[in-house]
Amino acid sequence: MIIAAMAFRLHAAWVHSLKEKRTIVKSLIAQLQNRFHVSAAEIDEQDRHRIIVIGVAAIVPHNAMGDSLMNEISAFVEDNTEAEILDERREIR
Repeated sequence: MIIAAMAFRLHAAWVHSLKEKRTIVKSLIAQLQNRFHVSAAEIDEQDRHRIIVIGVAAIVPHNAMGDSLMNEISAFVEDNTEAEILDERREIR
């Protein structure tokens, strides 16, 4: 079993409350889960309203598919959010 995992750290400068942040996070997580059939969740910085940290994980049959999936997810996040991507971490186990 191979696990592909990613974490995105985003900065949403226009967000002024945790409620507004929660709306953005819920939408992005739902889109990731529906489009790529992965597990996704906010994993850190829940108390800071302008920083969003989302973790994504999937079980894949081989490393090449994991790399391909992570590339697609990365492009999707970049294209589907106005937030600036500060950091992206990838891991295949």
